[in-house]
Amino acid sequence: MRDNIMKNLKLGFKEDKLAVIGVIIILILTVTSAFAFLYPVDANAISVTSRLAKPSLIHPFGTDDMGRDYLARCLYGGRASLLVGFLSMILSTMIGVIVGSISGYMGGKIDAILMRFVDALMSLPTFLIMVVMNAYLKPGIKNVIIIIGLLTWMSIARIVRGETMSLKEREYVVYSRISGQSRLKIILQHILPNIMPTIIVTATINIASAILMESALSFFGLGIRPPTASWGSMLNNAQGYMIKAPYLAIFPGVLILLTVISFNYLGEALRKIFEHK
Repeated sequence: MRDNIMKNLKLGFKEDKLAVIGVIIILILTVTSAFAFLYPVDANAISVTSRLAKPSLIHPFGTDDMGRDYLARCLYGGRASLLVGFLSMILSTMIGVIVGSISGYMGGKIDAILMRFVDALMSLPTFLIMVVMNAYLKPGIKNVIIIIGLLTWMSIARIVRGETMSLKEREYVVYSRISGQSRLKIILQHILPNIMPTIIVTATINIASAILMESALSFFGLGIRPPTASWGSMLNNAQGYMIKAPYLAIFPGVLILLTVISFNYLGEALRKIFEHK
């Protein structure tokens, strides 16, 4: 089975050039952000004499309104934005898988209660709740990750529930249940491994959504706060200099766009591959 999956992955990515480009972009952005410390410029170093300098050999992305090197800010901003995307995705996926698998396998009253709770959460304005929660928590990457993770797991739960309800009627699951295996063992050994491709696809797409949410929160000054850089906070800071220094908005905006599109293309490619496995 593993060999078939690997074969399908190779064939799928060979046919989908946009997904390959997306993977390359994601790898480049992840590696450059992770090793941002190798860039020999302090991202928070202020230089009054270099305020709003245009892109040049000395400052490839120019400088911001405080004279800070903008390339360094983009690199460290990418670290913050990608970290939020990945970690909040892990948190939301864990919650969604736990709730969805329990709800789908147990059925009955437990399923009804959990799904009504999910429906209630999905009916609420997510971004407004994020703003309210953020107002009562200290600003920082940790709290942004928790907020996004706690408010984005519902769709995963519904998908996992549907897959679980389908799989629990399969012969090998019924046999495991009759043979006396515990519910936890059946879920972990027989159900989750078979819906893992679906979970991976959903999680990949959710990374892009988490990055957009973080960027939106930071853009409105409600996410990651200065001096810590993130692409969203850099866009927020660029609002007052759109005419004088448009590059302040262009660089982080393009990076957000490339990242989100790349993850979406990757998720779509994985979906097609697993559908035809």
